Amino acid sequence: MAVWIQAQQLQGDALHQMQSLYGQHFPIEVRHYLSQWLEGQLWDVIDLENPQEEFKAKRLLDSLIQELQNKAEHQVGEDGFLLKIKLGHYASQLKSTYDRCPLELVRCIKHILYTEQRLVREASNSSSPVGGMMDSMSQKYQQINQVFEELRLLTQDTENDLRKLQHNQEYFIIQYQESLRIQAQLTSLATLPPADRQLREPTLLSKRATVEAWLTREANTLQKYRLDLAEKHQKSLQLLRKQQTIILDDELIHWKRRQQLAGNGGPPEGGLDILQSWCEKLAETIWQNRQQIRRAEHLRQQLPIPGPIEELLNDLNSTITDIISALVTSTFIIEKQPPQVLKTQTKFVATVRLLVGGKLNVHMNPPQVKATIISEQQAKALLKNENTRNDSSGEILNNNCVMEYHQATGTLSANFRNMSLKRIKRSDRRGAESVTEEKFTILFESQFSVGGNELVFQVKTLSLPVVVIVHGSQDNNATATVLWDNAFAEPGRVPFIVPDKVLWPQLCEALNMKYKAEVQSNRGLSEENLVFLAQKAFSSSSINPDDYRGMTMTWSQFNRESLPGRNFTFWQWFDGVMELTKKHLKPHWNDGAILGFVNKQQAQDMLMSKPNGTFLLRFSDSEIGGITIAWVAENPNKPGERMVWNLMPYTAKDFSIRSLADRISDLNHLLFLYPDRPKDEVFSKYYTPPLFTTTNPDPAANPTYMDHGASPVVSHPPNYGIYPPMSDSMLDADGDFDLDDTMDVARHVEELLRRPMESQWSGQQS
Repeated sequence: MAVWIQAQQLQGDALHQMQSLYGQHFPIEVRHYLSQWLEGQLWDVIDLENPQEEFKAKRLLDSLIQELQNKAEHQVGEDGFLLKIKLGHYASQLKSTYDRCPLELVRCIKHILYTEQRLVREASNSSSPVGGMMDSMSQKYQQINQVFEELRLLTQDTENDLRKLQHNQEYFIIQYQESLRIQAQLTSLATLPPADRQLREPTLLSKRATVEAWLTREANTLQKYRLDLAEKHQKSLQLLRKQQTIILDDELIHWKRRQQLAGNGGPPEGGLDILQSWCEKLAETIWQNRQQIRRAEHLRQQLPIPGPIEELLNDLNSTITDIISALVTSTFIIEKQPPQVLKTQTKFVATVRLLVGGKLNVHMNPPQVKATIISEQQAKALLKNENTRNDSSGEILNNNCVMEYHQATGTLSANFRNMSLKRIKRSDRRGAESVTEEKFTILFESQFSVGGNELVFQVKTLSLPVVVIVHGSQDNNATATVLWDNAFAEPGRVPFIVPDKVLWPQLCEALNMKYKAEVQSNRGLSEENLVFLAQKAFSSSSINPDDYRGMTMTWSQFNRESLPGRNFTFWQWFDGVMELTKKHLKPHWNDGAILGFVNKQQAQDMLMSKPNGTFLLRFSDSEIGGITIAWVAENPNKPGERMVWNLMPYTAKDFSIRSLADRISDLNHLLFLYPDRPKDEVFSKYYTPPLFTTTNPDPAANPTYMDHGASPVVSHPPNYGIYPPMSDSMLDADGDFDLDDTMDVARHVEELLRRPMESQWSGQQS
């Protein structure tokens, strides 16, 4: 699956080229869900120019369709239902397309795989960070696979040596039985007459001496074979342990870290297929070596020979048991984390997976997994192996689930689909800590045996920290706790310790990741945006980014202490901006129409050099989740003098009534979006089409309330008539009042009543 994983890392033109390979002739979903199978087939051995090869192609087509159908059949749950239908449709579609020309399918897939390999190779050879990352990843995968090949050869070698030892030992036992038979014959000579005894005794004594000499020599040889085999097993186990450390302590830990950052909006952690294949190879190799060591021990018991081999075999057996125990317990992982902000009485899901379950046949007696919520202190005690007396910190409904084996994917997992936290038991809080800073975790635990009850394992795994809330109003502060923990937790920490302060660039990285994910935009926070945030966070006026690189921000500054002169924290302000942008301003942010992170003084400096009617959009300093329009115009009180005006901030409530684009369209004195773009060029595609038209095309003859706001550019005396003339177009064919056609007017009236006209414009508030 390495090619497909790397292909998904492609960017820019290479990504477009890769995507263009797929379509109705071969859907990209088939490539994704059957990636391992597709890359494992011998497409190249089929000669496309030889019609005799068609039967091979037909067999591959049938296998492909069968794989798709199997994949579809094993989809379960709400999410799996649509996928099941889709995969079944693709199976029928491919059969219909290629049943009469299976060689064309082979040609298509060969072209896809060849092109993907070329694109990946070109990206790997480039000097771009993506190319370098992919090249590094390929090298790492290659090294891991090379070690597996070395382990395979070592295991095969010890298997051959074990068979040789067994054969030699069996022959030794036969010769030993022969020596016993000779000794019995010598003993029986005592009953014979002296003449017969003297005749036969020398021959038997000579034969006994020869056999005993051979037995002595062969016993030393067997002992050497046993010691040599034990030394080879020691070498295998050392390499196994090293390989397991790389996979579990590096690759799996990195996957878990990516999973944690994904909780902050980082890139998806990626699938577990490659990790599972490595862990299964480890399990298979460990089990083979364990069985070999047990057979060697059986041979020793069958024929005890004094020496150090007994102690060596005991050590080997203990080591191999430790290795497989570490593998099993470490590969019991949470594939889908429960929500980290967890509201009581609300349904939530989670998925637990055992990466070696299929290989060790755990599914033959499916284990049950139990979920329990525990506190931070209980988690600490658990990791110290202290007796927690099965304590929990709350009650989870539907918290038991049987692990299911999915034949098509070879995965063993427990899908908790309907859990709900019924109640929570909070601990005493420390100092200024609030309930939204208290961390819990979901403990998943199970027990199962492998190897016919030879080994019994009790496995446990902890979820990422969870903050429990009882009301939606707590979500904002709970998210801050989760963000800080996910971003700055160190590997192997004591639950759930995080640094109290972090460098500003570290926090910027976390904020940018979160912002891009929440707003679902490729346009992240620019250096200028981050300088603005630093000014806000540290009450500074410096515009030099270097001035902030060495500064640190504490948790208290982040979300305990209010900003100077405000009644909200830095995080609460930032989260308000994200929410507003996500729900109402996303297209305008993506278009670059919103500068956003600009303070009032900066806006004034930027606009004063521009023509009248130039405006910009910036996030409000004074209101959470507010955006204001600043524009330059004449000062009506001082002819010839210009000034910058700021509209009172709009919030999500305002945009639920009328969109930003429509509001900008309404304001006739707004002409150019900073620096010089005509506003209709930027916003017209987002204007709501008018629901009715008037008979008079002249706007001046049909004023609406927006024409008469207290704008400094309006030269005629204010006229506060708010209703446009009732035209015939507002009546339907029967002359009845048409509600739909009057919605625009209703919106205007509602807006006007909600905001007194005299406070529509303000040069002070923003």
